[in-house]
Amino acid sequence: MSPFELAQPKSLAEAIALLDGESVRPMGGGTALMLMMKAGVLRPSRLVCLDKLNLNEIQVNPAGELRVGAMVSLRRLEKSDLVRRGWLVLARTLRTLSNVRVRNVATVGGHLAHADPHMDLPPVLSALGARVTIEGPKGRRTLPVEAISTGYLETSLQRNELITQLEVPPLGKRRAAYLKCTTRSADDWPALGVAVVLDPLGIVISAATDKPTRLTNAEKILRNSLDEKSIAQAGEAAVEEVHIEGDLHGSAAYKKQLLKVYLKRAILEARKPVD
Repeated sequence: MSPFELAQPKSLAEAIALLDGESVRPMGGGTALMLMMKAGVLRPSRLVCLDKLNLNEIQVNPAGELRVGAMVSLRRLEKSDLVRRGWLVLARTLRTLSNVRVRNVATVGGHLAHADPHMDLPPVLSALGARVTIEGPKGRRTLPVEAISTGYLETSLQRNELITQLEVPPLGKRRAAYLKCTTRSADDWPALGVAVVLDPLGIVISAATDKPTRLTNAEKILRNSLDEKSIAQAGEAAVEEVHIEGDLHGSAAYKKQLLKVYLKRAILEARKPVD
């Protein structure tokens, strides 16, 4: 790796100020960042470590929303009693996200800001209508999780902005499921991920596209009926409405077939009674 400066700000304002510069990058858990640096893909002159900032809370606000600080580890989110009671789909999704060693270090904010389309949480959070709070030199703004990723490893975040908090609406009586197909081990990068939320219906896919993508045409077909015929029609519409990307985990043709199969499976999984 190339030499770099490591800064450890003690306040959010200090962290934002230190991010000024083209070759400066923030660091949460550093799991993806370090791999990119070792591979020579990324050569930052400065890393701004965020571990001293007070962004580690997991709480439910009076409106029933789940609020998660950007520096909460994925493992802590997975094991949280609040999450398991109110947002079980998140806990289940996290169980096969990479491995325990990675989840112990990787952070919620870093996971979302990395914008790798193979990641598991973004499609689920997008389908749930989750939002993030973003802080920068121009102040604070709120953005739907669905709007963070703009392409492969590309985001709508400005260079000197930080995700500070994730907010997930109450799940209530809504039912949700996330299924993925991996071509090797269960914790491998998926060839396809499908997130489904019912009442109201939301369907978001990942891994087969260059960013988490909502299946709006499929949603329209399924809005009034979830019978076998409608699900089959929605599957056909889904493969026509998005550009499917082939990669090491499967060809575009293979992933189109996966999408039809896993869309149906995810809907049926979401319709199951909650344990």
